[in-house]
Formats: sequence, C-alpha cells, structure tokens
Amino acid sequence: MNTSIPANAETITLAGGCFWCLEAVYELVDGVLAVESGYSNGHVVQPSYEQVCGGGTGHAEVVQVRFDPARITLAEILEIFFHIHDPTTLNRQGNDVGPQYRSGIYWHAPAQEAVVREVVAEAQAAHRGRVVTELAPVANYWPAEADHQHYFARNPGQGYCAFVVAPKVEKFKRTFSTRTRPA
Repeated sequence: MNTSIPANAETITLAGGCFWCLEAVYELVDGVLAVESGYSNGHVVQPSYEQVCGGGTGHAEVVQVRFDPARITLAEILEIFFHIHDPTTLNRQGNDVGPQYRSGIYWHAPAQEAVVREVVAEAQAAHRGRVVTELAPVANYWPAEADHQHYFARNPGQGYCAFVVAPKVEKFKRTFSTRTRPA
C-alpha cells in the first residue's frame, strides 16, 4: 500500500461481518491507501476482540478504509462494499452471528453522509427494500489487536481464511478487475 497519504485523503468505516474479509478485499483496491481492522459504534472503551465477540459491547467489527478520492470515489468504495457482503441479513454474515457482525457504514465527515445515503438508496432498490445496513457517524472507534491486522495476508491457509475470506477475495477480483491494484 502507498505509505504517502495525500492531504485530501478520506476515511470511511465499514462493518460487513468479520473484519478479516473486508480488510482482505480493500487491501487489493486501487486507490485505497490504508486499511485497519477495528471495533466501532459501541459503548465500551477500548474493547478487546473477546469482548466484542461476546456481543455485549455494542461494537461492530469494522475496517477503516483510507482512500485517495482522486483515484477512487466514496461511491465506488461503497459499491464494492455492497458486493462483498450481504446487507440484507440483520446481525449476520454466513456463520458469523451477532450484533458485532452487522452491516454498517459509519461516516467521518458530514459531506460523506449524502453520498452514503444515495448509495444505500440504490442498494435498497436493487435489494427490493431489504437492506438493513446501519448508517451513522463513526463513534468510539478502537483499532483491533495487532494479530488481527492484515490477517488474511499473513494466514491464507488458516481454515476460516481458506473457506470464507478467499472466496470473497476471488469474487472481488472477478467482479471488480478494473479496480484491483496493479501487481
């Protein structure tokens, strides 16, 4: 990933099930400068992975995606988001069940809210009004522990990675080949 962050870079926080899946995809997106797994929009200060997985902190597993809007728009970031997870299932992605696995978009600037709502309205139309994605400003964000960062890149053969994350990465590559970072 690009280590120089342009002054106009933006950040959006996304929840779409296990953060390992989202992180693995967004690390491949051309125009994305950095991706960090974390926990957001809950009520516990500096929660641990175990606390969040217990479902009682109110946090969602998220990724913060920092991107260069001159290379990829927020709408394009969100288009990818709606293709790589199921926004119609409340508090669940596949076998991951609980409020920590909810679908959510958490904006960082008031100007992002209008774009978020427009893209979500398009997703609602495409999914016949069944989108349950939570929309809110980012709140009480905490980075996940170091062993959760770049998890798929470091553990591609681990069971969950091989059977859950890898197919999502392949789906992204097939569907968004023009948005994939050059090798």
